[in-house]
Amino acid sequence: MNQKHFAKHLRSNMTGAEQLLWRHLRGHRLAEQKFRRQQPLGPYVVDFVHFAARLIVEADGGQHNASAHDAQRDAWLKAQGFRVLRFWNNEILLNTDEVLAVIFEAVGGSPSPPAPLPRGERGD
Repeated sequence: MNQKHFAKHLRSNMTGAEQLLWRHLRGHRLAEQKFRRQQPLGPYVVDFVHFAARLIVEADGGQHNASAHDAQRDAWLKAQGFRVLRFWNNEILLNTDEVLAVIFEAVGGSPSPPAPLPRGERGD
């Protein structure tokens, strides 16, 4: 199967963690940032990519634990000028807000400003 068809297959068979992450990244939902999913890059297909920030986000299951193939893949992607963020599926499912905060910071977003104090606590 060529890369284009493989990417299409992956898009239609996303894991639960990938689906959840995509709901937050698609359509410029994360601070107007543009991500693509299951994108062919050279000999690989990456889970999510932000081309302007040269950022790749991977959602990993147990098969990726200490994977030599992933190390080789990451080295190739880094040589192409990309930064690779890897999150375990359970991390995405259980700590979605924290994962999104790391991704947001990686695309150049600044941490959100603190919420204003309620009126009586502002010292007014």
